[in-house]
Amino acid sequence: MATTPEKLPSQEKLLVDYILRLGKHRTGRSLVHVHLFQLRPFNRRDQHIRTAASHFEPFVKDLTGQLFSLKNSDLFFVFKTEIKPQVETVLQKVRFLFSDDPLVEDEGSDGREFATWYDAANQYDDIVQLVHGLADAEEKRQTEVRNRMDARQRLKEKQKKGEPLTPAVLAKVEESLARADLSNLVRRQFICRVDSKMVPEQLFSELFISIQDLRETILPGVNLVANRWLFQHLTETLDRRVLSMLMKTDTVSISGDISFNINVRTLLSEQFQIFDDNLSAARRGAIVIELQKEDIFSDLAAYLFAREFVQTKGYRLCLDGLTLETLQVIDRERLGADLAKMVWHPNLVDGGDEVQTMIKRLIDRDGPDRWILCRCDNREAIDFGRKVGLELYQGRFVENLIAEDGRRRDLLKLKRRIERSSENVSDDE
Repeated sequence: MATTPEKLPSQEKLLVDYILRLGKHRTGRSLVHVHLFQLRPFNRRDQHIRTAASHFEPFVKDLTGQLFSLKNSDLFFVFKTEIKPQVETVLQKVRFLFSDDPLVEDEGSDGREFATWYDAANQYDDIVQLVHGLADAEEKRQTEVRNRMDARQRLKEKQKKGEPLTPAVLAKVEESLARADLSNLVRRQFICRVDSKMVPEQLFSELFISIQDLRETILPGVNLVANRWLFQHLTETLDRRVLSMLMKTDTVSISGDISFNINVRTLLSEQFQIFDDNLSAARRGAIVIELQKEDIFSDLAAYLFAREFVQTKGYRLCLDGLTLETLQVIDRERLGADLAKMVWHPNLVDGGDEVQTMIKRLIDRDGPDRWILCRCDNREAIDFGRKVGLELYQGRFVENLIAEDGRRRDLLKLKRRIERSSENVSDDE
């Protein structure tokens, strides 16, 4: 019976098996480990790795070498020592393919090496330890991927519950929105500067409507996010309601600097013009308008026009929702946004020094006051941010820091009142 693709052994396992069988024939054998994993992500796409691997194919065909292309993009080539000069020549060609990458440019500094050479006869134990480590790391990664996929599947199944958002259902939702009091659904989350002692300094707050609470309050049986385009239309309706509420200071307080997420089309609408007419010039400077990257690139010309309009008026623009992947293709500076939000995710740490260096260069270029690390749900996010030079944070962990700081201040006030009371008693005596 044919073996299914799922049961085929990985390159890592094949490498381990090959090295173990090589133990009896290690004399006259050498290995080179090409560290393509350390290249920047845009330099290690599948086509780049395939091109690099193809340079070793002639040796494989004439049976003088065996190539293993690992899941992490590294190449592991085992060959007869007698052809080492030819292998060195091929490696120079591969190195030239990535000549503009920091791995090649900075080779030799801080232990960075493009490739590591081994002599099987003298370093066999080191080689065995190395390949076992690579195989164990890949097995661990696959387990984590499977766990994440299972979690995503559970989330999708949960999201599928409820009536899908259709045009007819959307009409009902919008009708309900027209009558509903949304002020109790408005949430506030602060953007803070956090010092080395984990003490937060509140800079401004983001106002938003909780979609989950909206669903449970208005139409609990409807999955509002099931249809992306209908949900986009729904958010434009919510934009208008938010603008209306912000003009009524008795409904939603807009004291202090605030931000809110809005669509580009809403910025160009009559509703926003009315909102703008009711604000003073000083108040505009205290408002940050957040835009989603998908909304910007769905109509870039409209965004550029809207950006010019709102920045001329004195508002600040924030590019929201940037992930590790989009950070490498979307440039805040070129889009002319005043601020940008980077979404915290453990993959920022998992990416190692390469990712951290890339983000640090970005922060150094723009300045720490331009970037906000959002969705910070734990201490790890703050520790990562401080390591790469970030200063501004937002998320549940930050809200907990604010609450702790509030309790600490309240206790300090109480202590001072008690001390003053004791001093007054002493004076009376």
